[in-house]
Amino acid sequence: MTELDPNNIPKHVAIIMDGNGRWAKQKGKMRIFGHKNGVMAVRKSVAYARKIGIESLTLYAFSSENWSRPEAEVNALMSLFMQALDHEVSKLHKNNIRLRILGDTAKFSTSLQNKIRRAENMTEKNTALTLNIAANYGGCWDIVQAVKQLAHKVQAGECEVDQITESLFQQHLVTGEQSPVDLLIRTSGEQRISNFLLWQTAYAEFYFSDVLWPDFDETIFEQAVIAYQQRHRRFGGSE
Repeated sequence: MTELDPNNIPKHVAIIMDGNGRWAKQKGKMRIFGHKNGVMAVRKSVAYARKIGIESLTLYAFSSENWSRPEAEVNALMSLFMQALDHEVSKLHKNNIRLRILGDTAKFSTSLQNKIRRAENMTEKNTALTLNIAANYGGCWDIVQAVKQLAHKVQAGECEVDQITESLFQQHLVTGEQSPVDLLIRTSGEQRISNFLLWQTAYAEFYFSDVLWPDFDETIFEQAVIAYQQRHRRFGGSE
């Protein structure tokens, strides 16, 4: 079996955590049961990312389209988010992990926004790993909000149109100065990116797993990284 190459670790890994609902249904439970068990898979993923030296791990927790789900499920997800911020942030801080919430947080309750702010402030100087949680996030929204920021700067005379480059634009995305995504993983067998990090995944390697998210663990994560290491990334060039 091929072993992990510690000298070829992707800098930025993004994961679409899919399959919580189906996992719960298979067990005759409500969808929220799957979401709750999915938190354990998050813990395992974060621990593994830190262990092998990944710089940024971005997890797709709640898309801007997820508001269309049944109100009870959305409310349960918001409650779960609040609980995670209450119980997990101190552990992240202890392990030198920086937490960032990516997305339009203005739609969240005031109490949730305050918890997000406190968590980000507590962990902002940590350096072992940046954990990005994409919540009320959409790739199209991200690009539009970056365009608006630059448009305001042009209007204010802080920037000329001709000064706008891909590098400058990238700095105004919610991932800011972080590296572009090297490896995108999606669980549950679906093979699409669902409006996730559209700009940042321009040259990402994709890895699709049939495993439902609550069953995702270190072994499967390692398989994805090994698969990434076996690919030859040319970035549009030739051999």
